[in-house]
Amino acid sequence: MNIVIILLTLAMGVYFIAIVEGWAVHGRISLSRPALSALALFGRESLLVRTPDRLFFEAGPILLLVVGLLAMAVIPLAPGLIITDLATGALFLNAALAYVLVALIMAGWGPNGGYAMIGGWRFLGQFIAYAMLIVMPITAVAMRAESLSTTVIVTSQAQLWNVFYQPIGFVLFVLAAMALAWLPPLDLPNAPGDLAGGFEAEYTGVRLAVLRLARMVIILAMAGAIVTFYLGGWLGPWLPGWLWSIIKMLIVTTAMLTTGRLVPRVREANLLAAGWKLGIPLALANIFLVGVIALVVDI
Repeated sequence: MNIVIILLTLAMGVYFIAIVEGWAVHGRISLSRPALSALALFGRESLLVRTPDRLFFEAGPILLLVVGLLAMAVIPLAPGLIITDLATGALFLNAALAYVLVALIMAGWGPNGGYAMIGGWRFLGQFIAYAMLIVMPITAVAMRAESLSTTVIVTSQAQLWNVFYQPIGFVLFVLAAMALAWLPPLDLPNAPGDLAGGFEAEYTGVRLAVLRLARMVIILAMAGAIVTFYLGGWLGPWLPGWLWSIIKMLIVTTAMLTTGRLVPRVREANLLAAGWKLGIPLALANIFLVGVIALVVDI
C-alpha cells in the first residue's frame, strides 16, 4: 500500500513539476500542456543516430529514471509512509544519486556526437566539484540526528528544523541539488545557448520522454531530500503529516524551478572554482560548527 501511495504522489508531483516548468519557461500556466507534450513525444518517431553506441544510448535514460525512483524509496512522507526505511537511508540516497553521473555520461557518449559528448563530460567535471557538497551536509545532518535513517533525521528536528540549525549546509545542499538536476542557472550539461541541448540533443520520441520524466523524478527526489534533511519532513501543526510533506516538497520544487531562471547561467569554470575553493571549505566549517553546537547545546 505504501508503494502505491508514494507512486501516486510521485506521479502527481511530476505533473506539477511539468506545469510549473512550463509556466517558468512560457510565462503562463497550462494544466493540459504536460499531457499534450507527453502525447506528442510518444507519437513522434524515435530517431536513431547513424553510428551510436546502442547500449549506452538506450540505457542512459532508463538508468536515470531508476536512480530517481531509488532516491524516492528512502524519502518518508509520514511515519510509516516510506517504501523502505533503511538504517542507512541517507547514505543510500547519496549512493543512488552518484549514478546520475553514470547515466548522463552514457547518454552523452551513446549518440556519438560532439555536443552530446561535451554535455556528458561537462557534467562529470562539475559533479566532481559539487559531489562533496551533497555528502558533507548530509554528514552534518546525520551528526545531529545521530543516525543515517531518514525517519530519525526528521524526528530529530522536532524542536528546531535543520534549516535554522545548519543554514550553511542548507544553502550548499540546495545549490548542489539544483546542479545535480541541471536546473538553471546550473544547467550546463544541456545548455541551449552553447550546446544546443547537450546530452539530450540526439534523443527524440519515447526516448526523450523517458529522459525528461527521469529528470522530473530527480527534481522531486531532491526536493524530498531537502524537506527531509532541513525542513522537518512531515512535522507541522494541524494538518496530517503526509500533507505537510507534500506541501513542503511542492514549495521547494517551485522555488528550484523558478528562482534560478532569474540569474544568468553560471560559467563552467566559475562553478568549478566556487565548488572547490568556497563550497568545500564552507561544508567543512558547517560540520565543525554542528559538532561544537552539539557538544554545547542539547537540541
